[in-house]
Amino acid sequence: MNRRRLSRTRLSDDRGSVTAEFALAFPAVLGVVALLLGGVQVAALQVRAQDAAADAARGLGRGDAPATVAARLDRQVPGATLAQWVDGDLTCVRVEVAPAGPVAALGLRAGADSCALRERAP
Repeated sequence: MNRRRLSRTRLSDDRGSVTAEFALAFPAVLGVVALLLGGVQVAALQVRAQDAAADAARGLGRGDAPATVAARLDRQVPGATLAQWVDGDLTCVRVEVAPAGPVAALGLRAGADSCALRERAP
């Protein structure tokens, strides 16, 4: 009889421990998932910045107006900055953009460089 009472006492002492462990672990799991999703967002932004930089370099290389290239860049990657320079026969650009949303709190920036051969006038 004492054994039954002792085992019942042990079981009743463990009640709620799973709930407490879950309450502690759940926010940590949510934090890890949020960081993973933020990483995916920054990676996707990096790809968009690289594509936009290549497009801007090609446009400037073929003689498009800088305002036209800047407007196209703003449609592709809103909020991006564009820097351009000439290196010999190449027109080079650098595109930088900061992510939006909660990931912006990390202070990360996506950036990409690209160069294109300048077209010569006939």
